[in-house]
Amino acid sequence: MPYANHQFIVDVAAPIPPAVTARDAGEHMIKRIETDTPVDPAAEETQAFLDSLPEIKPGESFRFACHPKVACFNACCRDLNMPLAPYDVLRLRYELDMNSEEFIGFHTKVGQYPNGYPVLYLKMDNGPERTCPFLTPAGCSVYPGRSAACRTYPLGRATREDDNGKLIEQYFLVQEPHCQGFNETSDWTTDTWLQDQELVEYNRLNDRYMHLMALQQRTGYPLAQKHATLCTLAFYQLDRFAGFLQSMRVMDRLVMTEEEKQRVMDDETARLEFGFDWIELVLYGKNDRLTIKE
Repeated sequence: MPYANHQFIVDVAAPIPPAVTARDAGEHMIKRIETDTPVDPAAEETQAFLDSLPEIKPGESFRFACHPKVACFNACCRDLNMPLAPYDVLRLRYELDMNSEEFIGFHTKVGQYPNGYPVLYLKMDNGPERTCPFLTPAGCSVYPGRSAACRTYPLGRATREDDNGKLIEQYFLVQEPHCQGFNETSDWTTDTWLQDQELVEYNRLNDRYMHLMALQQRTGYPLAQKHATLCTLAFYQLDRFAGFLQSMRVMDRLVMTEEEKQRVMDDETARLEFGFDWIELVLYGKNDRLTIKE
């Protein structure tokens, strides 16, 4: 089964830029599911690029650092085609103190994957270099809330589900010619890099979104538009999703304790996880954590 780089969420049939660069590979996640659906040639091109990268196996080390004294500092933070996963949006909103409507309106372009699931793309500045809107001469102005793609670089993460639905992952080193960070002396393994960049929670939650896309891919049909709208609310508009849950009394129809219900209402990360569970239950008829009341 083909693999998926986890940092740019793209479905099997999604269009990929014709010229795939190393930085693209660091931001792309191509979720590849074994179905009868034809594979998009552009997706095959990106897959071939990922396969050409050197794999970093568990325990193997690499050297890398990025800081203002590195000659190419900030060079990679421009001209990006960067989708944002739901948890990326949640963390960026917190860092910017913005509600979902403000953040989506100011900082994203709204689209859909070929499987019908919604995706938000980060808007670059309109200047000739199309820099990231959060870039400053001193570096990233939203560094504590930066996206999974930015945290993962210079690694690329590839994931697949086995026949039992278990997630299997690989890591690759995305080494661009201009990047001087590889000349630094800091030693890392994939595990120490993930811990240092606080990626464990990002990957866990982003993998849950990928699981839903995998389920949809297996149906052989794109998500209905009304369901895509519901997913946008449940994943990307968590503040508004709280009002929906209350007005529609959604949780009253499920086997949940009062403490569980309150946690969903009080904490947006918990609400996002509930959204993943609820959408899986509603669209695919089963979820391991939620049960409809008799």
